[in-house]
Amino acid sequence: MLEGRPRDSCLVSRLFTMSSHSQTKWSFFYSPSLCSNGKRPLLIDDYDDDDDVIRRPSKYRKPTLHSSHRSRGEAPPDDTGGGCSDGGSGESLIPGMNKDISITCLIRCSRADYCSIASLNRSFRSLVRTGEIYRLRRLHGMLEHWVYFSCNLLEWDAFDPRSERWMRLPSMPQNECFRYADKESLAVGTELLVFGWEVSSYVIYRYSLLTNSWSTGTSMHMPRCLFGSASRGEIAIVAGGCDSSGRLLDSAEMYNSEDETWTPLPPMKKPRKMCSGVFMDGKFYIIGGLGLGDGNEPKVLTCGEEYDLETKKWTEIPNMSPPRPLPDNGIPAAAEAPPLVAVVNNELYTADHAGMAVRRYDKKNRVWITVGALPKRAGSMNGWGMAFRACGDRLIVIGGPRNSGEGFIEINSWVPANGPPEWHLLGRKQSVNFVYNCAVMSC
Repeated sequence: MLEGRPRDSCLVSRLFTMSSHSQTKWSFFYSPSLCSNGKRPLLIDDYDDDDDVIRRPSKYRKPTLHSSHRSRGEAPPDDTGGGCSDGGSGESLIPGMNKDISITCLIRCSRADYCSIASLNRSFRSLVRTGEIYRLRRLHGMLEHWVYFSCNLLEWDAFDPRSERWMRLPSMPQNECFRYADKESLAVGTELLVFGWEVSSYVIYRYSLLTNSWSTGTSMHMPRCLFGSASRGEIAIVAGGCDSSGRLLDSAEMYNSEDETWTPLPPMKKPRKMCSGVFMDGKFYIIGGLGLGDGNEPKVLTCGEEYDLETKKWTEIPNMSPPRPLPDNGIPAAAEAPPLVAVVNNELYTADHAGMAVRRYDKKNRVWITVGALPKRAGSMNGWGMAFRACGDRLIVIGGPRNSGEGFIEINSWVPANGPPEWHLLGRKQSVNFVYNCAVMSC
């Protein structure tokens, strides 16, 4: 159920057609509400008229729905859309358009409207619910970035920064052991994965955007917690962490959301936990965390490691971890959060929760440079309770004031390409002002 501004009582699915390479016309299809739950659907907001996909030369044209189905040996979905001939593709999604232009129209619609679009006919429904529309969006670079976060142990909210809309996800399975254990999360493809402890072993719960429901996910080869992770498209990598006996791990695995499988990767140079992961420059990086000293005592790791997906090799990178305060004995406090890091336009940033500052990593000189301040009301407890994530071309911070009695969180964003940090408030919501988990789904 989307929560937003009051809207008209009818459903508007807005699609566009091409009249020429230099002009785009909008057409509107109105119908009564088709939502089975009886709730009022939202209308589509205006968005930029960017013709990059339409003007793509034919020799660079991405696979259409028809061709991608054929490549997997599947028959295209049945068509009930009616309309004129599609110029040879064998089916029509939108009356008066061929299949390629219909797909071009649909991938430009907002993700928020796909539930309504799926209600229009069987072909639309198949396109959305099989996930084919999201694969095509990914191929054409038409991605939207939604933020998923949890401020209540088994409850998750989603936020669309583009329309500034909120959505409540279905509750996770009611498992008391899972409820109070350490949890990690990541979003990959059209899935949100939440990792935690269940009775005597680790478990993964999987939220599917396609079905709007939770299920049990595929287990890793080496179940773990307190690991670093990051995703890119339909794949994700998890690295390090510790097993059920507390042993630090140097192992890593890659997850493919298309077939829900885990593949072991070569081991890292160093075992570590409480670390963070990012993708940057086409490679995966694991940063900071806790390792072991010469006497097996806990040790802060200032190095990072780079995994090259082409050569399948790890390379250690000195001084990649953001600076963090240490007690006089040099041993980190157990309560210190993993590094708060995010990548925008292949630049690495960190949130310095102690100094309430944003820093950027200088790759050449391997130093962290302060670029500005964090939002004033983004409080944390040693880094816990605040989310710092990349969301397309912007950085976002989710958090609330630590003052007692102020029960709300804010989502603030900054676009680094625009200059020094100037945070823009995207939304505020009454909530527990502590973010347990956060992930950004780009599809």
